[in-house]
Amino acid sequence: MKTLINWMRPLVAVLGLSLAMVVGLGRAMAEDAPAKAEAKAGAAAHGEAKAASDDGHAGHSHPGEAPSFARVLGHRYLTAYMFCLSLCIGSLFLVFIHHLFDAAWSVPVRRVAEQLSSLLFPWMAVLLVPVLVLQKDIYPWLSIDPATDHSLDVKKVLFNKYGFNLLLPALVLSWGWIARTFRKWSLAQDKDGAAIWTRKARVLAAGGIFYFAFSLTLGCFYLMKSLQHQFFSTMYGVYYFAGSVWTTLITVWVIILWLRDKGTLKGVVHKRQVQDVGVWFFAFTVFYAYIHFSQYFLIWNAAIPEETFWYVRREHGAWKWVGFTILFGHFFVPFLTLLNQDVKLNPAIMLPMAAWAWLMHYVDMTFNVMPVCFPEGPEFSLLDPLLWLGMAGFLGFMFLKNYGSAAPYPLRDPRLKEAVTHHEIPAAGAATHH
Repeated sequence: MKTLINWMRPLVAVLGLSLAMVVGLGRAMAEDAPAKAEAKAGAAAHGEAKAASDDGHAGHSHPGEAPSFARVLGHRYLTAYMFCLSLCIGSLFLVFIHHLFDAAWSVPVRRVAEQLSSLLFPWMAVLLVPVLVLQKDIYPWLSIDPATDHSLDVKKVLFNKYGFNLLLPALVLSWGWIARTFRKWSLAQDKDGAAIWTRKARVLAAGGIFYFAFSLTLGCFYLMKSLQHQFFSTMYGVYYFAGSVWTTLITVWVIILWLRDKGTLKGVVHKRQVQDVGVWFFAFTVFYAYIHFSQYFLIWNAAIPEETFWYVRREHGAWKWVGFTILFGHFFVPFLTLLNQDVKLNPAIMLPMAAWAWLMHYVDMTFNVMPVCFPEGPEFSLLDPLLWLGMAGFLGFMFLKNYGSAAPYPLRDPRLKEAVTHHEIPAAGAATHH
């Protein structure tokens, strides 16, 4: 426990300081936004922002209209839920990738990803219940007659209350089943070492990756994109996926280094595993930026009202500064920090980066969810960190509890020996001997 406290201290310090700075900045911008909006009202003769907020967006909050407590609570809870779902979904993807590519280096860290993804069932399924209970306060389209809304009418095959209440829980349960199946077979191989478990996992990964891509897209459409049901974007699912894996990778980096230093993974997690996870984190920093920019660029270039209004809403008031925060904090800060290869092995830099990545991903989820509630800018509340860190803390507790119930790494995986004995990164110009 003392080791855990020592490891968490820099994370909590950086996260707390960063959160305090963002909250203070957000409040200042929110207070200043109405005055700026009033000063610019005469110059905004084209009325683009007004058209975007009034163009059939029934049920969304407008300037001067205070949202109900249930509506605000639902959106704040959804923001925290989408953040935590990201960690589970990203971990499941890492398990998929391990089996698809028959990887060796990732064998010692696979059990961490397996256990994180196993939180999908039952815990993420249980945590979905408040979203279903507050669904009419969160998703206005559930109370709209499709005959009166063309955007909803053309999407009613998916956007209907029966599909929402049946498909959404089914998606979360199916992810949980896949994650639990991977872990069950991995634990079975610990007992008998049979190769059949590896072959079964590869078959499931080969077919399951297509279902994973389709179902994740549908799931984030239901949970986030449908908050403004008129919005069209073919890249939204990939955008959420990229941010999810990005956040998961830095989380896994922290966990495996802590477990190694604690002694749990000593002798199986080496420099190669730690650096490779850091390299993946760097790669997804670029991939996320590419996807986010591509979505914005394509929507801006096409200039179709059903697409542009989503960004117009988020360029209004103080939300534009949140957008700039994501631009610099989610991409430039980690990208420039991680350019040096040695940084990926340095806990003094990577631990604060982990706290920063968590904060930026939460800001990203806020940017997606909260503008429909507060059009003028973010309005922070004590509920935000309570729901976010409370939900994440509960899942972290369940992870540690269940992780200790089995071997900390796959004991009889056929690639384990290769991962343990061929782990060092050759020096520049040196010959590699096996």
